[in-house]
Amino acid sequence: MIAVLFIGLGVLLALSVPIAVCIGGAPLMAMAYGGRIPQMFLAAQRMITALDSTTLLAIPLFVLAGAIMGKGGISKQIVNLCYELFGWIPGSLGIVCVIACMFFAAISGSAPATVAAIGGILVPAMIDDGYPAGFSAAVAASGGIIGCIIPPSIPFVNYALITGESVSELFAGGVVPGILMGVALCIIVAIQAHKHHWGSRNKGIDFGRVAKSFAKAIWAILMPVIILGGIYSGMFTPTEAAAVACVYGFIVSLVVYRAIKISDMMDISFEAVKTSAMILFICATANIFSFIVSTQQVPAKLSAAVLGFTHSATLILLLINIILLINGCFMETTASTFIYTPILFPLIKKLGVDPVQFGVVIVMNLTMGLITPPLGINLFVAEGLDKRVKFNEQVRAVIPLFIVLVIVLMLVTYVPDISLALVKVLRASRAAAVH
Repeated sequence: MIAVLFIGLGVLLALSVPIAVCIGGAPLMAMAYGGRIPQMFLAAQRMITALDSTTLLAIPLFVLAGAIMGKGGISKQIVNLCYELFGWIPGSLGIVCVIACMFFAAISGSAPATVAAIGGILVPAMIDDGYPAGFSAAVAASGGIIGCIIPPSIPFVNYALITGESVSELFAGGVVPGILMGVALCIIVAIQAHKHHWGSRNKGIDFGRVAKSFAKAIWAILMPVIILGGIYSGMFTPTEAAAVACVYGFIVSLVVYRAIKISDMMDISFEAVKTSAMILFICATANIFSFIVSTQQVPAKLSAAVLGFTHSATLILLLINIILLINGCFMETTASTFIYTPILFPLIKKLGVDPVQFGVVIVMNLTMGLITPPLGINLFVAEGLDKRVKFNEQVRAVIPLFIVLVIVLMLVTYVPDISLALVKVLRASRAAAVH
């Protein structure tokens, strides 16, 4: 059955069948092969069970919040403030693009949404300022990855749903790695811009203009403060935070920035529904896949096989990273999370790896697939932002950016305190509150 499961999955993927159908169809093939046709009603039950979760409500709500803020002028205010602060550095617009992605990541929770919202403003501006079109799009695509790392993060919600880990702790675990990724991208952008004399820059910081930009952007800046502050203070859960983000984003976009009208909400909601439906359908079918994997004891067999080969956590984590990075080239992040997490989670627990640290590692691996072809969703989103962008040029330009992100990934993998520093503080504060 296991052979049929994975061979069937590979065949369906090769035939370009929609990913949700691949993940749900392969288990049905395996059940039919194993003579369990009378038990196929379990598939429908597993799909319903998968979606019967309060935690899962955070996904469509964060998607809606990101859609509102992408259309509501919030991204523009963030870009303007970042330019006033960092426009004097070599590669100024590229650095502004990365830092604006980091800010927007703390609002949207979605990588493609981050690329579209920030890249839509900065990719054309970078090209007009003398940056190569491929490089401009590559910077936006790479910066968009941070949207899945810095909380709130939809992949972290999925990982928590599968493993039962705390969403709040996973959000805390993503903060420092996300910042490191942003800093690494800024450094490589500055080096390349200085080397090739790309783009213009300000003479220095004009504090008057900074103050004006800050005053306009304050409502956008307050959003992640309200969301994350509310979660970590215990005022509301991550799911409730997603609802707060929707309401806050709507009011700010409608009343403060006046970038949308009430009539626009129909189109915004429709886009959010399409994205959410895709993600939730994958969540539902992935539960059938996980059910077959667990009943056939794949995690236990894999753990025994790997530990029989080596007990070195260093080597095993390296192999996991390589496998996940390769997988990211071919499979969407949500689907990969639901396939690999149930298989690898028991193994890493036996190795003594903190589940939150591993959650950050697996999400970083899989989201980096967003900038690796042939899948590379962020690359395609960034390419569509300006007609001057050529896909082949963008792929070449993204290589050095991908390399520095891999370096950050290795640091997070082998230095646990990078992802666990804030988690330990959160755990300590909760323990103190209990006592």
